[in-house]
Amino acid sequence: MKEKILIIEDDQALRQLLERFLASNGFNTEAAASGAAGIAAFQKDPSNIVVCDFKLGDLEATDVLQKIKEIAPQIPFIIITGYSDIRNAINVIKLGALDYLTKPLIPEELLQIIKKALQHEIHEERGNQEKTNKKQNNNISASTGNNIFSNSSQSKELLRQIELVAPTNYSVIIYGESGVGKEAVAQTIHRRSNRSNAPFVALDCGAMSKELAGSELFGHEKGAFTGALATKIGQFELANGGTLFLDEIANLSYDIQSSLLRVIQERKAKRIGGTKEIPFDVRIIAASNENLIECCKKGKFREDLFHRFNEFQLTIEPLRKRKEDILFYAQYFLKNANKELNKSIEGFDEDVENLFANYSWYGNLREMKNIIRRSALLSEGKNVSAKTLPSDFSNEVKTSMKQDFENASELLNQIPAEKKEKKTNLKAIALEAEYAMIIEVLKQVNYNKSKAAKILNVNRKTLYNKMRSYDIEDREISE
Repeated sequence: MKEKILIIEDDQALRQLLERFLASNGFNTEAAASGAAGIAAFQKDPSNIVVCDFKLGDLEATDVLQKIKEIAPQIPFIIITGYSDIRNAINVIKLGALDYLTKPLIPEELLQIIKKALQHEIHEERGNQEKTNKKQNNNISASTGNNIFSNSSQSKELLRQIELVAPTNYSVIIYGESGVGKEAVAQTIHRRSNRSNAPFVALDCGAMSKELAGSELFGHEKGAFTGALATKIGQFELANGGTLFLDEIANLSYDIQSSLLRVIQERKAKRIGGTKEIPFDVRIIAASNENLIECCKKGKFREDLFHRFNEFQLTIEPLRKRKEDILFYAQYFLKNANKELNKSIEGFDEDVENLFANYSWYGNLREMKNIIRRSALLSEGKNVSAKTLPSDFSNEVKTSMKQDFENASELLNQIPAEKKEKKTNLKAIALEAEYAMIIEVLKQVNYNKSKAAKILNVNRKTLYNKMRSYDIEDREISE
């Protein structure tokens, strides 16, 4: 039987193009011109995959996603977005979308994602069937993960902290923006712990409605509520003996937080509609892109639950603050894209590397992975060239660099006359701006070189070398 794809797109030309393209590749398609029509179509006859435009005439993708996820929580949901909507698209992924594509749309790129999603769906269905046939006390295979660390000072420090906490049973809170790799870090903690042979179970709390959260966490008995056609094992049971990773924990409703606190305290969970309390032994790793202390002050998050989780904290800096890591991860994702597409692209043109270094990376590693996969698909030479990047990518970088230049120009006026170069070439101007920037930052942090190096996104050794080369001494920055 052919897989069915629901296309929700208010642009008639693009909608018809997608219908024809997917039909020619062997899929059944159904199309809807609005969010409400798409939801109604899915309710009447669910599809295998949903492809949805971010901005529709009546609804946004967030509304459509949440409604469809209530009907089918595991449905692969793909977003189509204009590049200007990139941050919103990343938020939708946090809510449970599988992937997003930027316009102008490349049909072959969409086809790659759909095939990958369907392969995962088949494997997942087979795995679920096998679990149904096994006894209740069987474990799920532990996740092996695929996390890597660069040789940068920040990565080394993060890995050092992971190695310290991993062998313990401490609960851990991981802070970081969407897409920085919080789950990958959680998997690394699990693999280096005494629980490594037991399950690693990940649950995205941001993708669950209030109604679904209790069932996902604790399970339910058959007939417990409308739609409960079979007994469901909760995530605490599935993770027994291993690690339960709760991503975007701040999005849980206050009622579910209360239930979660009781379960953690008693180390027992009761399925919805059940009477038997099931004991478990689970290590909890929580993740959030919000400061949980601030959430507690606002009444959004229970303070007693926060203290249950807060035995150890890790913070993953956004990619834009880890300049040393950018090219490392770009090469890593390119290697994976080569394997996926059966290509042998060697690297990146120099101008692409410069664009990467100056881009803000709002979606962090997740955004980088998608951009490189797209560019690898379009590349025909031995290197990834700038023409394969989304058009607005370079525009954003140019805007950012223009602002940096204006800031540097202001700093140039602060350079002592005796320190200024007589030359008027670009290299001399750049050196003068760098000198001024170092002086300004050192003043701001009262000559604390560690803090200055962090703000300047360099290591201490690099800062010392630059200070020596510019002959910067304490007396120069004293007020």
